[in-house]
Amino acid sequence: MPQRLLTNAKLVTLTETGDSYGLIEDGMLAIDGETIGYAGPAANLPESFADFPNENLNGRLVTPGLIDCHTHVVFGGDRAREFEMRLEGASYEQVARAGGGIVSTVKATRSASEGELLKGALSRVDALIAEGVTGIEIKSGYGLDQETELKMLRVARKVGSLRPITIRTTFLGAHAVPADYKDRADAYLSEVCLPALEAAQAEGLVDAVDGFCEGIAFSPAQIAKVFDKAVELGLPIKLHAEQLSNLGGTALAASYGALSADHLEYLDKAGVKAMASSGTVAVILPGAFYTLRETQAPPVELLRRHEVPMALATDCNPGSSPLASLLLTMNMGCTLFRMTPEEALAGVTREAAKALGLTDRGTLKAGKRADLAIWNVQHPAELSYRIGFNALEKRIFGGAA
Repeated sequence: MPQRLLTNAKLVTLTETGDSYGLIEDGMLAIDGETIGYAGPAANLPESFADFPNENLNGRLVTPGLIDCHTHVVFGGDRAREFEMRLEGASYEQVARAGGGIVSTVKATRSASEGELLKGALSRVDALIAEGVTGIEIKSGYGLDQETELKMLRVARKVGSLRPITIRTTFLGAHAVPADYKDRADAYLSEVCLPALEAAQAEGLVDAVDGFCEGIAFSPAQIAKVFDKAVELGLPIKLHAEQLSNLGGTALAASYGALSADHLEYLDKAGVKAMASSGTVAVILPGAFYTLRETQAPPVELLRRHEVPMALATDCNPGSSPLASLLLTMNMGCTLFRMTPEEALAGVTREAAKALGLTDRGTLKAGKRADLAIWNVQHPAELSYRIGFNALEKRIFGGAA
């Protein structure tokens, strides 16, 4: 088991320890196996760690490993033509109703082999790993039939066996209504989505359940059917909500104790209060806002005022957010939504871990998993400030570099 003492380090603990960011300027961090044995001031290092092999970081910054808590990295094809259509004036909803959007990716994903899906997913995951990411959530939802939904989830699990990264899988069968069930959303849920969820759970492929509550997808009453099945199966829930309109999906998710509600551009005060009461994390997705050229931003100040945890994620997908950089996502969260750099960094570490139900990581603290990122920067604000620049020196996953 690895034992190592990182010395001469600036620790961004993201705990209540230290100043802003939980920053400890003259810090040491002891790695004891897969966990953190000590993270704190050098002067207070326990003697039990003093003989660990030393690694002098020469003042470099250490943060928890980054976590991308909302992605769709397993998919077939691309939607570059739809990008052109939107630039020519078509809205996201118009593209979707014309047979594009999610439904177009469904066709490409259904026809792709597991090997083809895996190859594409690994290229995107590798880009995230290169930026210090140690955990990724991967959703299904581009199959909309049992066979392909399970295929996507198997590929997601395979990614975790081929790369040093934690993968959390999310069943998103309630992502869109497939063409063969047009105007029969309830029949799709009962005949395809819910049986596919049961099959995926029986095969051990699901860590959480998600849905898309929107006018172009499913109503709150329909999403409630999916949530009821998730509860029956003992699975936590998440929800795409209030992205294009306000249907009250966030309040519904909060009533089920959802891990997170995501997007949230049209979220109102009642939804924010519901999240605050349930502890549901707000996952902010600036990549989709940017790509779709939206004008209504999520209510960050309202979320802040009600102390709702805010996570950030890439929403990496082939259509509305072809973004595979969590560092750029942090900059976008600050620039587009006026999040602070501290909120942005917490949003891709501490709060992202909460959004996935991962209680063993996200901060630098004794007993937490030793997933770390070491950066060639002087201050943590630089991670959000720079655009298109990767300052990663080293990534440590479960104590191993």
